[in-house]
Amino acid sequence: MKAVVVYRSVYGSTKKYAEWIAEKIGCRALDRDSAEYSEIEGADIIIYGGGLYAGKVNGIEFLTSSPQRFKDKKIVLFTCGLADPADAENHKNIMSGIRKAVPECLLERAEIFCLRGGIDYSRLGFIHRTMMAMMYKAVKKKGVSAEGKEFIESYGKAVDFTDKEAIEPIVEYVLKCMDTD
Repeated sequence: MKAVVVYRSVYGSTKKYAEWIAEKIGCRALDRDSAEYSEIEGADIIIYGGGLYAGKVNGIEFLTSSPQRFKDKKIVLFTCGLADPADAENHKNIMSGIRKAVPECLLERAEIFCLRGGIDYSRLGFIHRTMMAMMYKAVKKKGVSAEGKEFIESYGKAVDFTDKEAIEPIVEYVLKCMDTD
């Protein structure tokens, strides 16, 4: 079986994970914005990574706009966000967003992994900075959940929670799939 990693990264954490995964598996990592479907057609396993923004997976339309295109492919989806996916409430929220965005025909064949990324407020564009400021005010007013506490503590700072070891479950899963064919 042949695999390919496709990713959408705005600030770099998802790209870092995608490149680490591709290197470990021995396949290509393609930026979703420049990837052509022809580069992906020969792959049996599509590994898609996108950052989490307001509960949505960045660039997920790559998979969801034409699910029939991937009907014979194994799908591995990884998300990359600021919230710690090891926290049960955070994981539940991430999965809820994924279930809303991804058609059932893809979900039933997908293996999903949630990774932790980072943020550098000095690099945020105006729209993201404004959204984060509004979210900060709302979280402070609403009260502190585990995710809210982490958000408040990191607000306005540069933090990087990427961890190369976090890709191991993805790599193991993909290599196992490749060995079974």
